[in-house]
Amino acid sequence: MAASAQHVGATSEETDPPECNRTEPNKDPGTSESESERLEEDAEEEAEPPGPKIRETPQDIQLEAIANTVALHPSRDILVCGDVDGDVYAFSYSCTEGENRELWSSGHHMKSCRQVRISADGLKLYSVSRDKAVHLLDMERGQLVSRIRGAHGAPINSLLLVDENMLATGDDGGTLKVWDMRKGTAIMDMKNHEDYISNITVDQNKRILLTASGDGTMGVFNLKRRRFELLSEYQSGDLTSVAVMKRGKKVVCGSSEGTIYIFNWNGFGATSDRFALKAESVDCIAPITENIMCTASMDGYIRAINLLPNRVIGCIGQHVGEPVEEIAKSWDSRFLVSCAHDQLIKFWDISGLPKLSVDEYRKRKKKGGRMKSLTKKALGDSDFFSGLVEETEKKEEEEEQEEGDDSDSGSD
Repeated sequence: MAASAQHVGATSEETDPPECNRTEPNKDPGTSESESERLEEDAEEEAEPPGPKIRETPQDIQLEAIANTVALHPSRDILVCGDVDGDVYAFSYSCTEGENRELWSSGHHMKSCRQVRISADGLKLYSVSRDKAVHLLDMERGQLVSRIRGAHGAPINSLLLVDENMLATGDDGGTLKVWDMRKGTAIMDMKNHEDYISNITVDQNKRILLTASGDGTMGVFNLKRRRFELLSEYQSGDLTSVAVMKRGKKVVCGSSEGTIYIFNWNGFGATSDRFALKAESVDCIAPITENIMCTASMDGYIRAINLLPNRVIGCIGQHVGEPVEEIAKSWDSRFLVSCAHDQLIKFWDISGLPKLSVDEYRKRKKKGGRMKSLTKKALGDSDFFSGLVEETEKKEEEEEQEEGDDSDSGSD
């Protein structure tokens, strides 16, 4: 500032005061410069951008189309999703705001990508599609390594990686195939369901394969002997998901009618218990612990459920009014990730779930009580939607408490 003033003075010789009087307006030039420097430093400090914001969960990922499926890397903060256009995307995610990154995309499928799964070593990615093909991609670069064209006679709907060399696929017609990927050939090819296979799981010993089907039955297949074992009794709705719980002692199936059906291991013919959630559906299940699982529904809600005693612990989160297609747990069990018809991938903090304990005694809530929120984002990100959700949850919880005692809740 002082230098600027001197420069202006030097160009106006006629109006300059005598040399000896030049410093009179500011008796102490040093003090003036010091104050100016201090003001400039203060201004620079104020203008400095704040450091990166650290969030409790990563930001939502906005997609260009609805994602049918999402899978998470077994050891890194990376996820993969497949959408209705047949495209597959890989993203890295971070709690540092603005640090989510698209790593690569692949458009090798001709029709909707139905399911993606990452191998246990994190090096391979498998995807299946309505185009009836099975694709193997390099996980690091997203490049197509191999494909099985016409793997099924009907669109493929579900996929399970059994081990590093074996995978199982189920199609819209009810056919199950098990593949030896070293040869690229099917070692099991069986049609025992009358409708689409919605989900597949396997026991810890990789011996028994379980399928959920739109025909309302659960299928049991022996991988070691490569044969079909049995179908469960028919349920009143489509079976949409299947998972093994309670250290392999229980199997749970979600259904289109909002009921969870529970089977004893080796008692697959008939259910041992059932639990009505009063949800529109139970479209997908993600086991969190041996007793706690998360479920997602067409109503957009993601619920935490305790198994035996059967309890709705609370609401993890929601895609407001949008059906949820799939949920998956992160490798460190810190986040639950969901994709829905709002074209968003959302992250929910589930780190506190394993610490929750559920009382055997069913406590009847006061009239007007609502489903407990288990995360800060459970009721939506805006006040407007929060109000709508609160009203919905109040009604839902009242119904749950009024009719919940009528449902079976055995603890065998």
